[in-house]
Amino acid sequence: MADRICPECGRKMKQQFIGLKHCKCGMSWLKSIGYFQMTSDMVFCLERVKIGGKIKQMPTIKYKKHD
Repeated sequence: MADRICPECGRKMKQQFIGLKHCKCGMSWLKSIGYFQMTSDMVFCLERVKIGGKIKQMPTIKYKKHD
């Protein structure tokens, strides 16, 4: 996977999961959706998905519920 450069600050993004990278300024990149701004209610996790008879882990974004 190619190195991703943050479009906001120009720094190199760090990988959390395969297909998910983050920058210190709050910008993230997810393979399926591209660049987006992180918010405090986002939780990044791996979800098991069956693809062609194999179970793979895919990075997903879930949101915290507000009380």
